[in-house]
Amino acid sequence: LMSAAGVWGGLVQAGGSLRLSCAASGFTLDDYDIGWFRQAPGKEREVISCSSSSNARPYYADTVKGRFTVSSDYARNTVALQMNSLNSEDTAVYYCAAVDPDDSDYDPRCNVYGMDYWGKGTQVTVSS
Repeated sequence: LMSAAGVWGGLVQAGGSLRLSCAASGFTLDDYDIGWFRQAPGKEREVISCSSSSNARPYYADTVKGRFTVSSDYARNTVALQMNSLNSEDTAVYYCAAVDPDDSDYDPRCNVYGMDYWGKGTQVTVSS
C-alpha cells in the first residue's frame, strides 16, 4: 500500500513549487523501483520519473527534466517528488507507484501497466 505523506497536491501559481510525498506500508521501498506518473484531462497516464532500486540515476521525462527531482528517505520508507518552475502544462493528477524488480514480468521502464502498488492520485493545478 502506498499513501500520501505530508503535503499532497493542491493549487499553485505558475513558476511556483510543490512537493509530493508517498509513504509505503507493507513493503520496503528500497527493494522496489519507484515511478511517478501523471494524467492530464483527456490524456493517458504517463511516467514522468522512474527510479531503480539499484540506485542508478533516475529517469525523467523530457517534459519535467531539470525541474522535477525525486528523492527517497528509506529510514521513513517514503519517496518524494519535488516540482519546481511549474507551468500550466503540469496540471494533472499525480500518482506514485512501486514495482518489484523480481516480478516475472518486470519492466525497468516503470510501465504503467506493470506497477505493483499505486498511491491515491492527487490533483495538481497550476494557475497562470
